[in-house]
Amino acid sequence: MVQPSTFDLGPHTLKISRTLHQINRNRLVERLRSDKNVPDHSMIVLQGGKTQNNYDTDTEPVFRQESYFHWTFGVGEPDYYGAIDLTTGKSYLFAPKLPDSYAIWMGKLYTLNDLVDRYNVDAVYYTEQICQVLSELKPQVLLTLKGLNTDSNLETFETQFDGIDGFKINNSLLHPHMAELRVFKTSQELDVIRYANKISSEAHVEVMKSMRPGMTEYQLESIFLHYCYFNGGARHVSYTCICASGSNGGVLHYGHAAAPNNKTIHDGDMCTFDMGCEYYRYSSDITCSFPANGIFTPDQRIIYEAVLKANRTVMNAVKPGVSWRDMHLLAEKTQLEQMLKHGLLQGDIDEMMKARLGYFFMPHGLGHLLGIDVHDVGGYLDTCPPRSNEPGLRQLRTARILEKDMVLTIEPGIYFVDALLEQAQNDPQLSKFIVWPVIDRFRSFGGVRIEDDVVITADGCELLTKVPRTVDEIEAIMAEGRKKEIKFPQQTLLKNGK
Repeated sequence: MVQPSTFDLGPHTLKISRTLHQINRNRLVERLRSDKNVPDHSMIVLQGGKTQNNYDTDTEPVFRQESYFHWTFGVGEPDYYGAIDLTTGKSYLFAPKLPDSYAIWMGKLYTLNDLVDRYNVDAVYYTEQICQVLSELKPQVLLTLKGLNTDSNLETFETQFDGIDGFKINNSLLHPHMAELRVFKTSQELDVIRYANKISSEAHVEVMKSMRPGMTEYQLESIFLHYCYFNGGARHVSYTCICASGSNGGVLHYGHAAAPNNKTIHDGDMCTFDMGCEYYRYSSDITCSFPANGIFTPDQRIIYEAVLKANRTVMNAVKPGVSWRDMHLLAEKTQLEQMLKHGLLQGDIDEMMKARLGYFFMPHGLGHLLGIDVHDVGGYLDTCPPRSNEPGLRQLRTARILEKDMVLTIEPGIYFVDALLEQAQNDPQLSKFIVWPVIDRFRSFGGVRIEDDVVITADGCELLTKVPRTVDEIEAIMAEGRKKEIKFPQQTLLKNGK
């Protein structure tokens, strides 16, 4: 039985119509038709993600589609091509022709007609026919995708196939249009991002309830992963989970291969857990910070509430027409004011801002665009405000003016990073603002980050993330969790206890 042109992972998960991609293709066609630089009778030709192997083995990691190709076609399998005729608006897919023997290992193989229905396109051919089919359609020029991702500084993979040299190619027109369209989410895309946020929010709450001093960071990561997949059908996370406790909270991208969430969590540690699931390739990105034992110390409360105030101040200020750069500065200023209030800093706030002191306690940007990619595209297109060279502002992943239907993270933070503190201490223009005997009390603190996902609306924003945020809310949910017994793994799992 042919699957209908919807996607879901069971009756308890979100069902998505593949018209989501037809709408995106229509938006792209309309935009390119209005560009006078695009020649008549042009065709878009995209190449999807390729089959990958683990080095020289025959083991294939679970495939994840290339982001632009997913946005355009929603194909879940590797080694496809796609084309759109700008004159007719018709869309085509080119699928790999798999040997009949693959059915033994992969199950029933789809026919070309099956794939037309499955992916809601006008026609599907085999990849070996791509040159013949395009020649018969007689395009004046093929538009291929080539451009720089300003987060990774890597270029997109440009379409290649045997015989492409026989066509006239333009690889400069398409990328800025597609990247700009991806910045603004359709209602269907927003529904998927809301769902990913719902599942991730619930999973974060489950982690808070399950937290016990003595656990290892990865055990909390496993609870998050299990909840998202078991309850929400989210097979993938948007990025490597960051489960940082104690001083690890000052490591912005902790959880990497050299530090794989493997510290034992101690009573009194502050935890900064940055985790988000993805569903149908759309991301969520949420950070929760809380004490391992469920009770904030006075120092933990000071830092946490300073960051929360910055988070909520920005959230109340964002709306169309507002500069994201200004929002970053607002978050910095709010945090510095709170640190001054509680005796960690001294001096004039405006002078601190001018000296860029905020960077030394928040060495990352306020947030980023969110979508199919967790750091989504469109941050620094040629038509956007350029990247600043100033500390802190240089770390911003975009400096755009906010517009309706953008999705962004709001993630201020305060961190105590020895390398940055030493740099500030050695600079008289910075050191004079810092009350060092008080700061020394926080040397092993780590950090606090509070990260929410929002969509910009006509007059403000919609908060997509639903987790406990105030000190009272966090302490209450963790107290509720402590009523349940958590069994730790026993040494008896190892033979002879070794």
